[in-house]
Amino acid sequence: MRKEHDYTAGIAWTGNRGEGTRTYKGYDRTWEIRTAGKVPVPCSNDPLLGGDPSRHNPEDLLLSALASCHMLWYLHLASNAGIAVSAYEDHPIATGETEPSGAGRFLRATLHPKITVPAGTDLAKADAIHHEIHKYCYIARSVSFPVTYAAEYLEETVSEE
Repeated sequence: MRKEHDYTAGIAWTGNRGEGTRTYKGYDRTWEIRTAGKVPVPCSNDPLLGGDPSRHNPEDLLLSALASCHMLWYLHLASNAGIAVSAYEDHPIATGETEPSGAGRFLRATLHPKITVPAGTDLAKADAIHHEIHKYCYIARSVSFPVTYAAEYLEETVSEE
């Protein structure tokens, strides 16, 4: 039986320089994610649109959410499969397009996880887990663009002392 549950978040615009949106260039495209009980996250729009490159933008956040969800399910499924992961990092890349009107969308994303496992791990079995994640990950199941992966595996060596 399926169960519905809600997720909440809060945002607050911080870009009012004193006159609000009186003029198009008279305000900043900045805000904070302010979810109750969590540290605020300063954000801005995409630097291609004049945003602050030192702050997260919605595109960063979506790609990070996608990669994070994939990682969490990978760790879960690896544990279930008896694969001991000792380190995991990812540097995903998404490709977007912008129409002349300014409308944009993601076309595709590729995750690039670097996963450390003990020497002797069945790497084919470890890699096969990626194909199962799309069955579970909220974010991957919710986006309308294709998501692929190009994983790299590092095997830990046991030092002999």
